[in-house]
Amino acid sequence: MSRTIDAVVSPTQTNTIPADISGHMLDLDEDDDLEVFSKDSTLADGNMFNASMPTSPGSMVNQCKFEEDEESDSKDIFITVDNPESHVTAIETFITYRVLTKTTRSEFDNSEYEVRRRYQDFLWLKGKLEDAHSTLIVHPLPEKFVVKGMVERFSGDFIETRRKALHKFLTRVADHPILSCSEDFKVFLSAQAWELTTYKKQGPGFLSRMGETVRAVANSVRGVKNRPEEFTAIQEYVEDFSNKIGSLDKVTQRIVKEQKEYLEELKEYGPTYTLWSGSEEELAEQLKGVAGCIERCCKETEEQVGHLSDTLVPVLHEYVLCAETLKAVLRRRDNIQAEFEAKNEALATKKVDRDALKEEIDKLEDRVEWANNALKGDWGRWQRSMRGDLKSAFLSTAEKNVDYYEKCLAVWETFLLSQRTEPSEETDRDNTP
Repeated sequence: MSRTIDAVVSPTQTNTIPADISGHMLDLDEDDDLEVFSKDSTLADGNMFNASMPTSPGSMVNQCKFEEDEESDSKDIFITVDNPESHVTAIETFITYRVLTKTTRSEFDNSEYEVRRRYQDFLWLKGKLEDAHSTLIVHPLPEKFVVKGMVERFSGDFIETRRKALHKFLTRVADHPILSCSEDFKVFLSAQAWELTTYKKQGPGFLSRMGETVRAVANSVRGVKNRPEEFTAIQEYVEDFSNKIGSLDKVTQRIVKEQKEYLEELKEYGPTYTLWSGSEEELAEQLKGVAGCIERCCKETEEQVGHLSDTLVPVLHEYVLCAETLKAVLRRRDNIQAEFEAKNEALATKKVDRDALKEEIDKLEDRVEWANNALKGDWGRWQRSMRGDLKSAFLSTAEKNVDYYEKCLAVWETFLLSQRTEPSEETDRDNTP
C-alpha cells in the first residue's frame, strides 16, 4: 500500500524543472542556501552525486559493482530522490525533491511512501542524527550556494548534481545499522509536511543547545590528556587523507576548467581550416580533412570532459567533505573524553559532593566507552565505502580516458592513411611538365 504526501501545504505555484535551464551563478556564498531566494534578505533560510558507468558486460567498473548487487538482496529499505520541482510563493522561491521509499520494516505503517522535501529538511535530518549519535559518521550533504541575479532561473546541472548527492546521503543513512533505525529518519521518510514541521518543533530549545555548545567549547579548550593511541592514529590518518584528497580535488577541478577552455578553442580551430581551404585549391582536400578530424575529436573531447565532470570531480569533492565530517566526529569524541577527565580531576580534589559526582563519572565512563566503540565500528565501515567509491571512480575515469584517446588516435590515423599516395601516382606527378 502506498500513499502520496504533499510537502507544501500553503498555496504555491509548482512546476517541474525543465531539462535545459540556464542561470547566472555569481558570488558563491557557503553561508546561504541555494534553494531559497527570499525577496527580503532577512527572510532567507540559513540552514545547511550516480557516476556514469560503462554498460558493457566486460567493463571493469561493472565487475566492481557485482559485490554491491549481491549486498542489495539483503536490504530492507530502498530510497530514491528524484523529480526536482520549483516552488514560488509570495516570499521565496525554492526547490523540493521527491523522496520515494519502499521498505519491509515492521516499524513503518506502510510499505511505500512518497514525500517532497527541500534542502533544509535534509539539513535538519543530518543535524538530528549527529546530535543523537555524536561519534557515528553521518555522510555529508552537498554544500550551500546562493544564486544572485535572475533568481527565478536555476542551473539544471547544479540541481541534478545536488539531487544525486541528496540521494547518496539518504542511501548511506538507510544502509547504516544504527542511523537507519532513528525515529527522526523514519519521520523524514514518511511524515506529511505539516507533521514534519510539528515534529521539528519538538527538538531541544535554543538555550539547551547553547549550553551544549558552551560545554563543547570548554572541553575543546581543556583538551584531552590521555587519548587512546588508536584514535590518535585515526586522527593522523584523517589529516593526511584530508590534505591529499583536497589537493586532488583542487587539481582535478583545475584540469577540468582548462580542458573546457581547450574545448572552446578546439571548436574555433576546425572552422579556420575549412575557411582556409576556400583559398588554397591545391591544399583544399588536406585542409578539409584536418577540419573534419578536429570536429570529430572535438565531440570526443566534449564527452570526455563531461564524463570527468560527472564522475571523478563529484566523488573527490564528496570525500573532501567527508574528511571535514571525520574531523568533527573526532573532536566530539575528544570532548566526551575531556569532560570525563575533568570530572575525575574534580573528584580527586574533593571540592564537590563525591557521591553525586561519582555517579556522574560512571555515566560519563559508559558514554566514553560507547562513543569509542561506535566510532571504531563506523571507521572500518567508512574506509570500505571510501575505497570502493574512489576505486570505482578511478577505474571509470581510466576506461573513459583509454576510450577517448583510442578514438582520437583512430581519427588521425584514418586521415593519414587517406593521404598516402600510391607510387604510380607519385611518378605520374613527377613526370608532369
